[in-house]
Amino acid sequence: MQNNAPLVWWLRIVALFVLATLVLGGATRITDSGLSITEWAPIIGVIPPMTDAAWERALEMYRQIPEYQLINRGMSMGEFQFIYWWEWSHRLVARAIGIVFAVPLAFFWARGQLPVWLKPWAILLLALGGLQGAVGWWMVTSGLVDRVDVSQYRLATHLTLACIILMITVWLSVRLSGRAGRVEAPGSVRVGAIAIAYAVLAQIFLGALVAGLDAGHASDTWPLMQGRIIPEGMWVLEPTWINVFENHLTVQFDHRVFAYLLTILVVWHVVGAVRAEAGKGLALAIFGLLVLQLAVGIGVIVMRVPPYLAAFHQLVAAVLLWVAVVHATHFASAREKAAARLVRAAA
Repeated sequence: MQNNAPLVWWLRIVALFVLATLVLGGATRITDSGLSITEWAPIIGVIPPMTDAAWERALEMYRQIPEYQLINRGMSMGEFQFIYWWEWSHRLVARAIGIVFAVPLAFFWARGQLPVWLKPWAILLLALGGLQGAVGWWMVTSGLVDRVDVSQYRLATHLTLACIILMITVWLSVRLSGRAGRVEAPGSVRVGAIAIAYAVLAQIFLGALVAGLDAGHASDTWPLMQGRIIPEGMWVLEPTWINVFENHLTVQFDHRVFAYLLTILVVWHVVGAVRAEAGKGLALAIFGLLVLQLAVGIGVIVMRVPPYLAAFHQLVAAVLLWVAVVHATHFASAREKAAARLVRAAA
């Protein structure tokens, strides 16, 4: 039997790099650093300004965009360098993912160590990585003209795509480790585990809308919003549907309510997993991470979005997604259950 351990650790390392970009991306947004680099130079952009003249040129380019002219006019070089380094670090780690993924991929492929079924998925991940870079620049361009920040739609697309890449990478690593489909459980438990992974992804998308609009400042009270269960002013924009994406109150409200629904789903799943004695360890870990995430989220709201806590909120969300994918992959499908029964019968 082929030893897949090198492949498993390769994908785990790639997943850790993706996790790092998620955290750095969140910090970049929180510190309003995302528009500090106003050009996309995939190769030479790895090298930051090295001279005073280069720094002056970078700052002069930043002075041309609305964020500087309307919000940061008069920013000192030191202040500019602070936001520049956040964005540069985010881009550097994102570029590093390409190397960390592509170089070992070529090595393993050339040595014939890649299972046939993995090759299409590896090509897909490579393509998604390239697409993510393009989406990142597409997001940045939305804030270079006529806006003082990036579009929340493009930010949510960028973050969600990164999470999808993380999910696929983690799923592949579990499959290669031989632990996929090892846990037999009632269908409802398996469906619940899968639903949790996708629900966490959806909640991250809603959180990206909150971040993109700075909607965390729309209400700083919990559990009520502005003293009400359903605050006034949630449906004032026309057409009505646009409130879901552009009304600060509505966007924060939706993020809160979906968190409650996710909690109900997780509690239901944990009860089923414990009763079935199937995957209860990771189910309880997911519950613990969710409780932590809820506590951090409430803290972010009532403390008026402190940067360190908001960044931690995004980190816990990414870790929760990772664990949820591992947990869901462990459960056997109906076909895998049938195959296991045949093996046991033959034995």
